[in-house]
Amino acid sequence: MIFVTVGVQLPFDRLVGAVDTWAGTRDRSDVVAQIGASKYVPKHIRCQATMTPTEFKRCVTEATAVVAHAGMGSIITALELGKPILIMPRRAALGEHRNDHQMSTARLMAEQNIVTVAQDEDELVDYLDRIETLGRSAGISSHAGSQLVGRISAFIAEVDRRR
Repeated sequence: MIFVTVGVQLPFDRLVGAVDTWAGTRDRSDVVAQIGASKYVPKHIRCQATMTPTEFKRCVTEATAVVAHAGMGSIITALELGKPILIMPRRAALGEHRNDHQMSTARLMAEQNIVTVAQDEDELVDYLDRIETLGRSAGISSHAGSQLVGRISAFIAEVDRRR
């Protein structure tokens, strides 16, 4: 199953429409999506506007790959569960977000080879056609490592000492 998520804050009809059209032309019945407040009504994918955190995690767990906006919650969940993730960032110029922070997130994640990034619908379709070959995430921990915790603790202690 391919799981698609666009978050719940804003609609992302460009992503939902591209995946729905792809699923219809490729006769894919294995796409499940969380589409938020989308105005686009999918014809070929199973979808719902929102999901509980439990439903969301279950869908990511069962998915062979995740397709998402460049929202950190979606990215982190896929990485924690070791799922390949294909992201298409929202663009402010297209009215999909208030600014282009998702473009920055996508660029930084791609530079680290953590995610696969599609910049537009054509690239998204190209990657969807090869979704089974996307690199699987090595997975990340849902907890901070001891080194990070130690540095934060030392920082807090230093700030407290200076008071």
